[in-house]
Amino acid sequence: MQRQVDCLIVGGGPAGMMAGLLFARAGLQTVVLEKHGDFLRDFRGDTVHPSTLMLFDELGLLDTLLARPHDRISKLSVPFGGVRYTVADFGALPGRAAFVAMMPQWEFLDCVAVAAQSYPGFELRMGCDVTGLIDEDGRIAGVTSASGEPFRARLVIAADGRGSVLRAAAKLPLEDLGAPIDVFWFRLAKDRTPENGTTGYFAPGRVIALIDRGEYWQCAYVFPKGAAEVVMAAGLAAFRADVARAAPSLAGLVDQIRDWRSVKLLSVQLDRLTRWHRPGLLAIGDAAHAMSPIGGIGINLAIQDAVAAANLLAGPMSDGQHPDPLLHKVQQRRLLPTKVVQAAQRAAHNRILTPLLMAGARGLPPGAPLPLRLLQRFPILQRIPARLIGMGVRPEHIRSPISAKGR
Repeated sequence: MQRQVDCLIVGGGPAGMMAGLLFARAGLQTVVLEKHGDFLRDFRGDTVHPSTLMLFDELGLLDTLLARPHDRISKLSVPFGGVRYTVADFGALPGRAAFVAMMPQWEFLDCVAVAAQSYPGFELRMGCDVTGLIDEDGRIAGVTSASGEPFRARLVIAADGRGSVLRAAAKLPLEDLGAPIDVFWFRLAKDRTPENGTTGYFAPGRVIALIDRGEYWQCAYVFPKGAAEVVMAAGLAAFRADVARAAPSLAGLVDQIRDWRSVKLLSVQLDRLTRWHRPGLLAIGDAAHAMSPIGGIGINLAIQDAVAAANLLAGPMSDGQHPDPLLHKVQQRRLLPTKVVQAAQRAAHNRILTPLLMAGARGLPPGAPLPLRLLQRFPILQRIPARLIGMGVRPEHIRSPISAKGR
């Protein structure tokens, strides 16, 4: 007889691991299936925002998390036309964590995994590639895997990212909001500095974001959607020269880009499901709403989804209730924050990034965008993007139960 668990989570990213921790904490038999053999994958979100740090504080895990390697950002600023503009001041946010923690995602995920494994009902299966759904009379009863092993559960949570296999298999309706940009990711080795230097460069025709990861820069080279082949056709030397021209601080480092294999394409998506659930199945995180990399918000929004799902489902499921009548409440809870963040990202795409990229093509040297000028002139306004980026809209709190069985 096939084993059935309470909660089966597909995807060991931030949303999936956080959901696994919280459902197991509530005393439910919880299995997380992750297709990779480890968490060591580069160019993944590593901006842990105050909203997420606050949740770890509520769980009593903040000090444990911050014992992992990380840097702290209290202010976010960008250079533009020779002037450095402060975009967000996180220091005014409430709580112990009024900063953004720059932490490699594998460290974050490993920390969550260790915490989850302290609960007897939690199991993490690495190297398990899920291929489809088990559909019984219109209700999802589990998943199938590449190994042929089926997994059955009272509830399946799809947390398998923007290319979600389960989302497609379940035929959940998707709304494409459009994204006018794509990104080349690459890394450049550097010396560690006392303060984290995460920043961005805005120049006519080019936008480059630099994420300071201690011993190297994680660089995002932004260009118009679909233009990857055009950039590559110009040659590697032209690409290196363009990076150095747009981001002068990288001029002495660009020779590290030795071939196109070290440059990874991110096809930026901005979309969301119009229905996040069907009987037996709930989608959260990027599987429910793909975000732009702007602001590094995606990882934190996904974690908020996981917390909301546990708040609404874990307690009733622990009491023996059927999860299906409650699934729509997760979407109701998280749809507004998703819409607000995606609207802000679309505005940044259309009002800042696209005009800059087009200005370069037309040979027009633009001045700093009005929002940057206003933030510089009225510093108190810097609290607004700090709040939106750092805490989000309708931030969640840990309200799911902890099992009387303890750890």
